Amino acid sequence: MFIDKATISVRAGRGGDGAVAFHREKYVASGGPDGGDGGRGGNIIVVADDNMSTLMDFRYKRKYTAENGMNGQGSRCKGKDGKDVVIKVPRGTIIRDKETDRIIKDMSDSQPFILAKGGRGGWGNMHFATPTRQTPRFAKPGMEGEYREVVLELKLLADVGLVGFPNVGKSTLLSVVSKALPKIANYHFTTLFPNLGVVYVSEGVSVVMADIPGIIEGASEGAGLGHDFLRHVARGRLLIHLVDVSGSEGRDPIEDFETINKELREYSPELAERPQIVAANKCDLLPEGSKLLEEFRDYVKELGYDFYEISAATHSGTQELVKAAAEKLAGLPPIKVYEPDYVEPEPVIDTSESVEIERYDDVWFVEGPWLEKLVATVNFSDYESRMYFDRMLREAGIFERMEAMGVKDGDTVSIYNLEFEYKS
Repeated sequence: MFIDKATISVRAGRGGDGAVAFHREKYVASGGPDGGDGGRGGNIIVVADDNMSTLMDFRYKRKYTAENGMNGQGSRCKGKDGKDVVIKVPRGTIIRDKETDRIIKDMSDSQPFILAKGGRGGWGNMHFATPTRQTPRFAKPGMEGEYREVVLELKLLADVGLVGFPNVGKSTLLSVVSKALPKIANYHFTTLFPNLGVVYVSEGVSVVMADIPGIIEGASEGAGLGHDFLRHVARGRLLIHLVDVSGSEGRDPIEDFETINKELREYSPELAERPQIVAANKCDLLPEGSKLLEEFRDYVKELGYDFYEISAATHSGTQELVKAAAEKLAGLPPIKVYEPDYVEPEPVIDTSESVEIERYDDVWFVEGPWLEKLVATVNFSDYESRMYFDRMLREAGIFERMEAMGVKDGDTVSIYNLEFEYKS
């Protein structure tokens, strides 16, 4: 089965907690704190795999969770980082944010992409030792990993897309000019999913051709199979428009030609502007005295399209068509790569959520779900960002609560991976 769209959820691993430990060794008095840091949570990584051609793997497995980082240990031992989860997708897969439908990444290159980052590990108590605080009995917890819901959408990486009504001979043409083996039969919608074939034109020159399931009138609105598979011609630099000129099904070639172009325009005006080569197929079945081919040729050439007469069944004219396509491709820009337009949304910070404040000697531990989000988004090297952070804490009443609990100037305030001196 050909699957070209799938929805999955991914969750990176949580960072491990820092350890609270003290050095214990014979003849070493007051060894001091030596709790290690927690390990980083595992990432969710996506890579393009040329051996995959569909998104079938995601039909049954839709949730991916990376391993959490291990907690730190004594003797300043850092916790082990969580294992990354690597998700393989076919080359040409577009990753979209489910909520906004915006593109996050186009997996057309060979570079691995981190879709969700693992949480940082918490600091162990060895970081909090000072001349006046020699036995810190606290450490920092690890941070949560990122969570995303995304839509995977496969757009085949083909140079040439074959378009046309069902049963006009697209699969036959692909089987003749390449080594692809699509299903071929004399009925509509024989092709239920796109087929790719590599066409070898000459030494060092080849073309990737895609046979797209037949498009019918109303395909751009979801009729037939065309709506589901029109996306696969979106990357094609050149379209070969096959038209049955034999009249064997009582159809008018000119009307069919205009109907397909109308569906392309309604699906994507950009796609309709792609260069086209028009191929009149089934010329061997033309009845004697028919003027369908002559009328269609004159109509197409008047519109400025390149025109070729072929018979895919008898191989007549197919090599000339392939050579013309290769020559035209040589002057066209490379396959389209979709640029990301996704912008990470600002996290929703609900300051009404509870915040825990704990005191250890002269260190104040402040923790809460919204504080973790806040710390992750603030750029502390920027003055305005620091003022925003300070204002959020004051408006939430955190400093007021700490003053009521006896905080003094010079005390250390620790909020996740941030540490600063308190000043009233």
